[in-house]
Amino acid sequence: MSLTAAWNHLLVTYSTQKIQFYSAALIQTICFWGLSAIYISLPYLAPEFSARHKLQKEEKQPTKQELWECFKVAARNTAFIWLLQAAHLYRSYKRGIPSPFRFEAEFPSAAELICHICIATIIRDIMFYYAHRLLHTKTLYPIFHKKHHRFTAPVAIAAQYTTFTEHLVANAIPIILPCAIMRSHIITWMLFLAKELVSTATTHSGYDFMNGWARFHDLHHENFNVAFGTVGLMDWIHQTDGKVLQQKKREQEKSQ
Repeated sequence: MSLTAAWNHLLVTYSTQKIQFYSAALIQTICFWGLSAIYISLPYLAPEFSARHKLQKEEKQPTKQELWECFKVAARNTAFIWLLQAAHLYRSYKRGIPSPFRFEAEFPSAAELICHICIATIIRDIMFYYAHRLLHTKTLYPIFHKKHHRFTAPVAIAAQYTTFTEHLVANAIPIILPCAIMRSHIITWMLFLAKELVSTATTHSGYDFMNGWARFHDLHHENFNVAFGTVGLMDWIHQTDGKVLQQKKREQEKSQ
């Protein structure tokens, strides 16, 4: 069966709400939880390889007890988002409210796919940057964001080690809203979601993989006042990209 035929079979067999819910849950399970499990298991399965690619020193790494606590909070937040999504989709189904995403039999063109994902990436960076900066204000930081900064040497699942409020406002909404605003094809949103979850797990992994994606966010967990965004655009505009700190850190790594 071709991909087009399989997709059309899903469309005629299941409601759009079921397709959206189960596809999002499956993507999160694979791209966030699966990838996070690989990153976290590296020190035990390949200790020399792990040590060679770790960005921060061994003494800063979380203990097994801290990892277990992190897992419980991250799992709770995943369940929280799934319940919210299920409730929203059920309400939409009962009231006949159409999905903001397009469920069309024909796949989006390559041009549309690339264009929408690029625009969504920029919108997400804007939304996350300002939400993140807001969470770092003196009033909101101790209430909503301090929990996330417990890990100065973050691990992959620490991306979701947050309060409910932060997870919804800073993590979930900036990933859902961009494609919803553009009325993207649901396939486009699925791919965007997968990309962002892989990025999130990798930037919190503490490893120098994928062209050093984690270096930028590691800088934020070490210094708190730089690297607020996701792709660096808003940090470049607001001059919070921490270029001086990044240069110093690279020089320190070379001297070791």
